[in-house]
Amino acid sequence: MEYQSAVLSPTIGWILLAVLGVLWIGLGVYWGRKAKGIEGFMLAGRNVGLALGAATAMATWITSNTTMLAPQFAYELGIWGMIAYSTASFGLFLFAPLAKRIRRLMPSGYTSGDFIRLRYGKAAWIFFLMISIFYGFTWLISMGMAGGILMHALAGIPYAIGMSVILFVCVVYTLFGGLYAVIGTDYIQSLIILIGIVIVGIGVLTQANFEAIYTDLKVERPMLINILLPASIMAIFNNLLFGVGEIFHSNVWWSRAFAMREGIGRKAYTLAGFFWLPVPIAAGFIALAAGALGINVTSPDMVGPLVAANVLPKIGAIVVFAVFFCSLASSIDSLLAATSDLITEDIYRKLINPSASDEMLRKMSAWIIIGLGLAAWLVCLPRVGTLATVLFFAGPMVGSTIWPIAAGLFWKKANAKGALLAMILGTVLGLISYFELGWYTASLIGATVSMLTVVISTALFPSDFDWNDLNEAHPETTGGQA
Repeated sequence: MEYQSAVLSPTIGWILLAVLGVLWIGLGVYWGRKAKGIEGFMLAGRNVGLALGAATAMATWITSNTTMLAPQFAYELGIWGMIAYSTASFGLFLFAPLAKRIRRLMPSGYTSGDFIRLRYGKAAWIFFLMISIFYGFTWLISMGMAGGILMHALAGIPYAIGMSVILFVCVVYTLFGGLYAVIGTDYIQSLIILIGIVIVGIGVLTQANFEAIYTDLKVERPMLINILLPASIMAIFNNLLFGVGEIFHSNVWWSRAFAMREGIGRKAYTLAGFFWLPVPIAAGFIALAAGALGINVTSPDMVGPLVAANVLPKIGAIVVFAVFFCSLASSIDSLLAATSDLITEDIYRKLINPSASDEMLRKMSAWIIIGLGLAAWLVCLPRVGTLATVLFFAGPMVGSTIWPIAAGLFWKKANAKGALLAMILGTVLGLISYFELGWYTASLIGATVSMLTVVISTALFPSDFDWNDLNEAHPETTGGQA
């Protein structure tokens, strides 16, 4: 890699890494002391309030993909690409009523896997776990890659070292604090992210006004302002469904629904959606200014940090560094905790050791967090593909889960065989379209096939599910307070 983009010296970069890393680890250990028992570690005592609930949902959704992939969307697909990424906010809006229903139907639930197992049976549960764990690992890889790209773009720190540090920091404080540490750090990270994005936006406008940006695009890259660009239009629907699928199926979001107090989930996710909606538009606008500012973009997924770093003086670049670090950490920690919960609860406790004690489950969860971090590090080392190609490979898989989950929560007639078939067909046909047509079609096709399968199978073979079957009793645990 070239170091042309670095605006901070490696020395300053290392200092920032050390300060932020120690800060998050310290806060994670401090908040983690509240976690009493496995329920406290996994679900923060099921007592998270509105402010922390909305902040953690918003911060978690402002991933490395928002701050880096949204600019890439705008740079490659233009205005529609920028808007396409913002449609992921509908995932938060649509999950809000689901969060309320999840908390009511499953007051003792732990994971999204619990729902699929109780609602559709073992076969659908196993296939769902395969999708969810694979997606979670893919998401983790994309953020590890983004960490390395970020450190190189802003401070010239080698990709492998930057990636290793961000993964290590997140693994350590998640390991000690569980969901308490994740939610607590997310609250602070969300404030830093919002303030930082405003600062970057002002910096761009001080060096290139709207007219200059539009003129440059019209002359140099007119396709980016073409409102009929087919790939961009497809990307809008594809990204919308991908975002909905990501949230509907992922234990990252289900764990928060279980962790929030009764009546909080719907409000928290709705507020998070409104706060998150303008973020990718602002990040995308930054990328569209690259040409007018005369910035040489060596890789599309680096356009965000490249522009932000070049339009601000050194102190501003430090702010940008902190924003990108927080956006990475707020998602990596959530993903490590939620995926660990899924494997610990659904695989270890349900399939391997049903009589496991709290202490044993806590130890197993810790080993899984370490294993996930190590596995992601090994895959990230060679930097496979771009952020878009890595992440959207899982698009048809998560898109195929939307309708089985939504129908399963509100429609008694939805049946187990239809749900399983919907996930299988949606995944297979979506992956075929990914390779044959393009990544921007995969989630759309996967979700459409899944929807048709669920509707047709329910019409032909209606079930009569008893909602009380979702209220499964769990072994006694020692909770905590948040």
